[in-house]
Formats: sequence, structure tokens, C-alpha cells
Amino acid sequence: MNQKVYGYIRVSSKDQNEDRQRVAMREFGVQDRYVFMDKQSGKNFERPGYQTLIRKIKPADTLVIKSIDRLGRNYEEILEQWRILTKEKQAAIVVLDMPLLDTRQGKDLTGMLIADIVLQLLSYVAQTEREFIRQRQAEGIAAAKARGVKFGRKPTERPKEFADLRYAWENGQISARNAAIQLGITHRTFLKWATEDTPV
Repeated sequence: MNQKVYGYIRVSSKDQNEDRQRVAMREFGVQDRYVFMDKQSGKNFERPGYQTLIRKIKPADTLVIKSIDRLGRNYEEILEQWRILTKEKQAAIVVLDMPLLDTRQGKDLTGMLIADIVLQLLSYVAQTEREFIRQRQAEGIAAAKARGVKFGRKPTERPKEFADLRYAWENGQISARNAAIQLGITHRTFLKWATEDTPV
């Protein structure tokens, strides 16, 4: 049987650069044509590159990833993908940043047990770290709001003519569409402004 070595790269956003992961794949010996990549959030597992990889990978093939969090964004998801790859697909996994997570060399019971224990521990740590970051972000936002910091877009300043045009619209003298055209705004924006409770 012709065993293949695949690589999987995921970057969390368009801003992140995949070069570091790609270099690591090449250094391991993964050919570029066998590397699959996704450039999007890992919050759910709707990743086209990963899904294609899962369809292609066969028993005794090897999947190389840079770090364990490439498999998922939470504890359950990482464990589930690990189970699919190692148990259902019967493929080997190599995690470059964690040599203990190399199921190629752990086909015996002890090796598999060690890999599973390390995986569960790392997955737990990865999720705890993300939750800690989210908690700190929430605390930072709450503290900023308490100091009076405003979030979101600054409200658009309304033109001087708006009050007169709103009055005319409310009294049926002009349509909302015509008022919007005169103000140089969209019909929806005019209606939003006109129906807001805040005084102009």
C-alpha cells in the first residue's frame, strides 16, 4: 500500500501568515501537494481544506500538524478529531510542537496510552487558556465601559436640514425616499433616524 504523509495548516484569520507552519511541513518532508490549508476561524469545523483532507486520508497514512490546536478550538473538538483520525481512519498523527504526540512510534499499547494522556492534558490546557483570554477581554471591556469608553461606530452626525425634512415627512408633505435623496443618505438611514427616540 502506498502510504502518504499529509500536512494540515490552519490560520485563524486572513491576517495571520501560514509561512511558519508551511516551513515546518517542508522540513518534516511533507510535499506541498499534500498540504491542505484553511484560512478562517476554527470556531466551528466547517473547514473545506480539512474536510477534503479527511476524505483523502487512508489507513496507515500520516497527518502532520504544527500544534494540537490546529485540530480544533476546544477540548471536545480536538479529542473528536483525534478519535476520527486515529480510530476511524486508522491514520497516524505527528504533532511537531509536541514529540510525545507521534502515534507512528506508539503503535504498542504503552505508546498509545501516553499519546492519549498527553493529548487530553494539552487539549484541556488549550481550552483553559482560551477561556482565560475571553474572561480577561470581558473584564477589560467592563472596566472600559465603567470608565465611560464607548464601543462601536460613532453615530453619524445628522445634517442641519434633517429636522425640517423629518417634520415634513411626519406631516405627509414629503416621502421618506425624497427626504433621503435631499440629505444624501439611504432611505433606510432616514427612516432609522426619523423613528429614533433621541432628539436631533
